[in-house]
Amino acid sequence: MKLTQEFDLGDDTEDIIGRGTWIDKIALDVIERKDKLEGDHPTLIRTESGLGASGFPHIGSFADASRGYAFKLAIEEQGRESEFIPFADDMDGLRKVPVGTPPELEEHLGKPVSTIPDPWGCHKSYGEHMSTLLLESLEDAGIEFNAQSAYKLYTSGKLAPNVKKILSNAKLAGEIIKEITDQDKYLEVLPYNPICENCGRIYTTQAINFDEKKGLVEYICGGEEIGGRKYEGCNHRGWSDISKGEGKLTWKVEFAARWDLLQIDFEAFGKDIFESVMCNDRVCKEILGYEPPAHARYEVFLDKGGAKISKSKGNVITPQDWLKYGSAQSLALLTYKRMTGTRSLAIDDIPIYMKEMDYLEDVYFNKIKESNPARKRKLTGLYEYCWHLKPPENPTLQVPYNLIVNLVAVAPEKSREEFLESRLMEYGYLKDGAKLSDIKDRCDYATNWVNDFKSVEDIKIDLINEQKAAIKTLTESLKGLEEADAIQNAIFETAKSHDIKPRDFFKLLYQILLNTDRGPKLGPYIHTIGVDHVIKTLNKNLE
Repeated sequence: MKLTQEFDLGDDTEDIIGRGTWIDKIALDVIERKDKLEGDHPTLIRTESGLGASGFPHIGSFADASRGYAFKLAIEEQGRESEFIPFADDMDGLRKVPVGTPPELEEHLGKPVSTIPDPWGCHKSYGEHMSTLLLESLEDAGIEFNAQSAYKLYTSGKLAPNVKKILSNAKLAGEIIKEITDQDKYLEVLPYNPICENCGRIYTTQAINFDEKKGLVEYICGGEEIGGRKYEGCNHRGWSDISKGEGKLTWKVEFAARWDLLQIDFEAFGKDIFESVMCNDRVCKEILGYEPPAHARYEVFLDKGGAKISKSKGNVITPQDWLKYGSAQSLALLTYKRMTGTRSLAIDDIPIYMKEMDYLEDVYFNKIKESNPARKRKLTGLYEYCWHLKPPENPTLQVPYNLIVNLVAVAPEKSREEFLESRLMEYGYLKDGAKLSDIKDRCDYATNWVNDFKSVEDIKIDLINEQKAAIKTLTESLKGLEEADAIQNAIFETAKSHDIKPRDFFKLLYQILLNTDRGPKLGPYIHTIGVDHVIKTLNKNLE
């Protein structure tokens, strides 16, 4: 694990917009689109994020919402009124039983998640349970929103006029889909999924006729193959009322309906639904007569094995997981540091992002000097967005995350707070009246980390041969040492014997042991966490 400070800052010579970040640039594009619209339209600028409700919310879905909120803030920074709408896709059918959910969900496959009973018994439906988890994480992260639900918009009849207009122009919609995706399915059936009144499934039906006057869709529950899986139908033939939520539009046209209804001005999307967005843009303009919202494309998060983070696979990191071990600001940084480029992600990355927030804070408060004015503005702007444009007036008390984790790991359980406070005072972090309570949140994160993972993943530094030789000498010298002064002297002597400047050698050790360039006096610190533990960590960098 290495500390990285690779932020999406763009060209350091380009003009500064707003707070200087890529977020501000996209917000300006959204404003320009709004200003070009002809005729009467709301002045309020709405950003939206579509949120799946078929499984436990993960970092990818949270990131989509977090960025949508950032654009809302950036639009307001440029003097316009804005609103962020997280839109729950809770009329979608359940295609797989996600890892970590009860196996009895198998009997509900193919049904809309909003009609499946909540297995945990705390919400009206399975879909509401999952979408609520994500909305709660947004609240915990300080994100303000006006949530909307596909289920509520369909069942209330609010979406019916948009559905009617699309189904009345189904032939044109099918031609658009064929042209973009080469899929000719919707030249034969309507782009609508009725819910079978007999078996309750939504993915087994084919819409074959639309009675425009009555607002009814005729369908056959004949079965369907989706994603390589065959969903058997019950062969029922019936009618679906579009005003009562007895079905839903397919994805190729549904985005357009809600964009028009809610007057959405911006929505980002992942590359996996690129063709769907292209279809919806054209349906929006050519059938609904609404100018499609501005877009930005983002890449997905992968796990460390290179697989896409997926609810059904269970390889997810939830927002709740992150907020257990790291701050809301570090989670915001994960979503704001850049938009493009696929990133691998694991729980072990949380300490890195906590460290990067410390770095941004040091730049913001001029503890780290940044000579390039444009770069400094962009870094400080990024820091401000991580605080949702409400940064602290004064620097926080910074104690390296890894340092606290290592101290918590060796602290006596019954006197943990006293132990931490005494050591941090000894190391010079708690001074001028500062108390352990001033870093309570960070101590809580570190304690949760130790309780669940014991220690932070060992840091691997690329060493040159001279550094490897010095580290090897130090590991031999440390064996059997039991006094802090003796340990400190061993470090100095090692640096001297290998013709390395002591400050450079200490910096190297801080990077290996704490993932930072500076830290506590190493003799007392190594004595506290244990010589054997330090030798083991150092030796891993020699492998």
